[in-house]
Amino acid sequence: MHAPHTLILPAPAKLNLFLHITGRRSDGYHDLQTLFQLLDYGDKLSFSNRSDGAIQLSSELANTPAEHNLVYRAAKLLQQETTCSLGADIQLEKILPMGAGLGGGSSDAATTLVGLNHLWQTDLSLEELARLGVQLGADVPVFVLGQSAWAEGIGEQLSPVELPEKWYLVLIPPCHISTAEIFNSEDLTRNTSPIKIAAFFEGGGRNDCQSCVEKRYPEVAEALHWLAKYNSDCQLTGTGSAIFAGFSNHEDARRALADSQLPSAPTGLQGFIAKGVNRSPLHTQLPGEL
Repeated sequence: MHAPHTLILPAPAKLNLFLHITGRRSDGYHDLQTLFQLLDYGDKLSFSNRSDGAIQLSSELANTPAEHNLVYRAAKLLQQETTCSLGADIQLEKILPMGAGLGGGSSDAATTLVGLNHLWQTDLSLEELARLGVQLGADVPVFVLGQSAWAEGIGEQLSPVELPEKWYLVLIPPCHISTAEIFNSEDLTRNTSPIKIAAFFEGGGRNDCQSCVEKRYPEVAEALHWLAKYNSDCQLTGTGSAIFAGFSNHEDARRALADSQLPSAPTGLQGFIAKGVNRSPLHTQLPGEL
């Protein structure tokens, strides 16, 4: 049975339910612990085969040359690693904002690897695709493997975790934050003691990047202060700028989202509500067996 000639697949967002920086490595990367929560909300990509081997990417990211886009780089990497003679026309519908800590670029790359592996019938396993993905970014493997997960190392050492079902309100203040800027900050805490998964579920964790971000970006600090009125357990995801809070039902999250557009709320907040999922929408929507 032949693979379809066109695929339309989601590239879901993630949240870091906590983020502890446990050390700095000699290669400049940081050792960390985090818990990736996948969401049922994100970008969308469509893929069609080309017989001439070319990779053609169409997206709204007008200021990003194709060869710098993670989608293009993922397609070329898979093509080179498998010596595949096929190419692809790829359309990226960008919904997740850049620089928000939601993993949009990494998720787009992961969906490209998984989608083209299926479309081109290159037959790599998810584990093999994840090993390719880490060359593109530390967050790519969790999206390739497609399960909410506990992560260590630079974020690539993953242990699947079944998380309780929640609705998440995600708010995006009007600022773009450079991950490199935050990780290079002199005041970033880099010596948090490692914890076990059970310890997180008993007592939670924090985002070690949050204080650095709040100092440099008052828009984030103001948004967190406002969101805490609705849920005191709100925090930054990744290095931001997005912040989030979990709710047990959709209605409470919807009410807070509606209030975020009132004049009394911080100006310029954008937001969405998404359901936390343990299995990625990418995997549930991909045709056939993974």
